[in-house]
Amino acid sequence: MTQMAAIMQMTCFILVLFCILLESKASNFSKRHEFFDVILNEDYDPRIPPMHDGNPVLNTIQLYILGIDSISDSTMDFKMSFFLRQRWYDDRLAYAERFNFSKVELDNRVMSKVWIPDLYIKNEKKSEVHAVTVPNKLMHLYPDGLVVYSMRVTGTFSCQMYLQKYPLDQQTCSMQMESFGYSTDTLTFQWNDVPLLTKPNLTLPQFSIGHVTNHTCDITYSNGNSTVTFTCLGIDIEMSRSYGYYIIQVYVPSFLIVCLSWVSFWLNIDAVPARISLGLLTVLTMTTQSSGARATLPRVSYIKAIDVWMATCLLFVFIALIEFSIVNVKARVQQRRLSLNKLPLLIHNKEEANVENPEITKKSRDNARRVDKISRILFPTAFFGFNIIYWTVYVLWIPENQLHN
Repeated sequence: MTQMAAIMQMTCFILVLFCILLESKASNFSKRHEFFDVILNEDYDPRIPPMHDGNPVLNTIQLYILGIDSISDSTMDFKMSFFLRQRWYDDRLAYAERFNFSKVELDNRVMSKVWIPDLYIKNEKKSEVHAVTVPNKLMHLYPDGLVVYSMRVTGTFSCQMYLQKYPLDQQTCSMQMESFGYSTDTLTFQWNDVPLLTKPNLTLPQFSIGHVTNHTCDITYSNGNSTVTFTCLGIDIEMSRSYGYYIIQVYVPSFLIVCLSWVSFWLNIDAVPARISLGLLTVLTMTTQSSGARATLPRVSYIKAIDVWMATCLLFVFIALIEFSIVNVKARVQQRRLSLNKLPLLIHNKEEANVENPEITKKSRDNARRVDKISRILFPTAFFGFNIIYWTVYVLWIPENQLHN
């Protein structure tokens, strides 16, 4: 009997506890209903910003960069994913005196009933808020009227690139966030104490990411006889192009093609088909290589580093082909002169006219060989000298338009 009584007491205790929990949940559920009825009632107008004593709304912003997916040189833009986090105070939503919630988490369907800042990204080309499986947004309300609003965004943003040093260049891509309709009299932006966060081990295949900095970019527009100032915040992402790909795919092949054109200087001056074929092959190959290297670049009016390299390589292989023409002409010039001098003899004494002068022939061939010997030293020396100047200038030089950024 004693054991049965203990079991009965334990069962009663569990039932009472369960009833208390149900009542607590029901009470909490009813309080949340009451919260929305009281706070988000007909008196709350989401069309009106929560200005307090005439002071502008202060919106504190933080960015968490998830990834930079791609950077396009041809269209001059970059694609980035990030969390955009905003914080501001709305006194109309303060509930400390009426409810004891530590915070209230709003559903996506309720967020539209709350005023939010009209932030937009100035250099946006295309963007979207992720919506799988629901719109990736959150909004939390705190007892003192603090509103925390966050969304996950992926967008394509324009990036003004300076390609004078391409592919040995460094670029700075920016993103600017501005109020679209509210002036600084109504709304101002400021950075959070920790303004920028990035995902660990953030990498790119074509670039290495350097410093990511933030700044203020308030802008004043002229509106007829008056001016209006809009709040603005921006970030700058410094990126250095990884040129290992270009060394392997562009510089080394073109370097070897130029070296291949020098083989012509070591061939016999009588090997006309071989030297012409080698010269034309290297010229055509360099032309194709040059077109392929610049196919993905925009048609800018200034000269890029890759243009200087390709043009110089093409010039070297072209001059190597011209060198053979000079050698061929020098090898035959004395023979042509001898033939012209023999024309009168062809009429009177055919056998005497057919007699060749071996000294003249040898002299012309020696002159031709001398040009080849000089070219064997001059061409490599000039090309290696160009390499020293090229790499020194484009590694150390900083374009003037980037110094002002």
